[in-house]
Order: sequence, then structure tokens, then C-alpha cells
Amino acid sequence: MTATAAPASDPTDAPGIHLSGAGLMSLRHLARRGVSPATRTIAGLPGGIVTRKRGRGSEPDDVRPWSEGDDRRFIDRNATARTGELHVRTHHDERDRAVVLLADFRPSMLFGTRRALRSVAAAEALALLGWRIVGDGGRIGLIAAGAGEPAVVRPAGGERAMTAVTGALAHAHAEALARQSTSDPPLTDTLSLARSLLPSGGHLVVASALDAPGPDFESLITALAERLSIRLLLVSDAFERTRPAGLYPYALPDGHRGTVQARRGAPPADAVDPRLARLHACGIEGLRIDVEAGPESYAPLMERLDAVL
Repeated sequence: MTATAAPASDPTDAPGIHLSGAGLMSLRHLARRGVSPATRTIAGLPGGIVTRKRGRGSEPDDVRPWSEGDDRRFIDRNATARTGELHVRTHHDERDRAVVLLADFRPSMLFGTRRALRSVAAAEALALLGWRIVGDGGRIGLIAAGAGEPAVVRPAGGERAMTAVTGALAHAHAEALARQSTSDPPLTDTLSLARSLLPSGGHLVVASALDAPGPDFESLITALAERLSIRLLLVSDAFERTRPAGLYPYALPDGHRGTVQARRGAPPADAVDPRLARLHACGIEGLRIDVEAGPESYAPLMERLDAVL
């Protein structure tokens, strides 16, 4: 699967190639599956043991109608007086998480051989993580890097923030497909932009295959990791890992054609991807997401990632 096909009028006509804001919005329920208010926050104390936080938190979260079993101490008098029905105010922990999602939509990401393009898988995984972040009271932002100017959504909280993020992802991806550029701009400028959006101690999550990241990428991201918490979602297509031996013809948007030879041989199942190993040496942790697996498989991975942000 490549991005050379003509764009469909309706994104649902080719879900593996095109992104839709509605499709990314629908991942909300998958992201929150199995997560309850009692278990979704963890202790902020130092140490290696993760425990549940006790208490209701101190920051107002929402006002909703009273239901059987609610603590009457949390009745909201103003809402109750205004509506004539009992309402309770819920709270969340005061921890402020600011997270920026960096989606790589450069030309090399518009490639895929099973289920979807690498860019689509990156957007799905980031959307799942975004829904978890705002569901726990955090703020979410976005940088979508393509061949042109990046799309930017500044960190904000709540469902409105995720509506902006999913819409920007879909729009930026459509522009990337339409542009059909032949070369990848470096990711270094995008990293500098992420630094300007986040406070010290903020979180940056990059979803990319790291093709042609730029000559100064590793040194810049190492320096940036001293100020921010950075995690990588390495997007991997099945063809990269287990391509059969043979000659493979290719055609580029500029009309150039050629053939590349691939040798047989797949890495061991437990082998660490060299791209992850290099970033680990820089102090950046990451995990691999396989394009062919799909959002159902990404959800537990994003749950693990959410726990360490």
C-alpha cells in the first residue's frame, strides 16, 4: 500500500490510507476501556512501587446529577438550586500533565503494505494516548510534521482539546497525501517547536519511523531530554521486518523508477530495533507499534505509556 492512489472523496472509502476526525474521535471508548476513576491515577510519590491515589483530589472536574451511592458531602449547592435537582461536583488530582503529540506525516511515512499507511497507524496510536491523557485531567497538544509547515495545536484540556487534535490530525494528513513531496524535511525544526509549546518537565511523545530525521537529530533530542520527558512510538511496517528475498520495483512521484534487491532474513523476535537502541543510549525510551496490528493492539501499549508520563 502506498500513498500514490488518488484521494477519495470520502475518507471512509479508504480507511487505511485516509484519516477522518470522526474515526479518531471514535477511539475514545477503546482508549478508556477497563479504566475506572478508582484506578486511573497512580501515586506521585518517589519509588518503584505504583499505588492507587486515595481521596477525591482537590481540582474541580465536573458537575453531574446525583445518583444512588454518591457522597452527599459533595452536593453542589449552586447547580442544585439552579436546576431544582440534586447535583454533585466531582474532583480530580491536581497534577498537571502537559503532553504534546508529535505525528510524523512526512513523505516516507505515507507508506504501508498491510492494513494501513505508517502515518495512519501513528495517528491512531497518538489519538488513543490523547484520549487517556485528557480523561485523567491532563492537557494535550499536537504537532503534525509534513513536507510543508507543521500543524500546531497548543496544549489544552478536555474533550474540546481532543476534538481540535483529531481534526488537525485528519486535516494535516490529507494535506500530506495531496502534497506528494519526494523528500523528507528534517525533524529537528519540529523538535525545537515542541520545546516552545511545553513547560519544563512537560512530556513529548513522538510517533515516527525515524526515516531521515536529520544529521543533528540525536544530539538535539538528547539536549531536549534534559528539559522534557520524551517517549518514542516507533512505527514499523511488516515489510520492514520480514520482507521476502527478491527484486522490488518502485516508482516515485517525480516519475523516477528503479529496482531494489532485498535479501531474506528476519531479525529474532526478541531483537531490539537498532533505532530504539540508539535513542535508548541518548536517554530516550520507546516502544514499537506494528502497523498491521491496529488500534485494538495499540490500546494496552498506550495504557502502559500513559502510566509513566
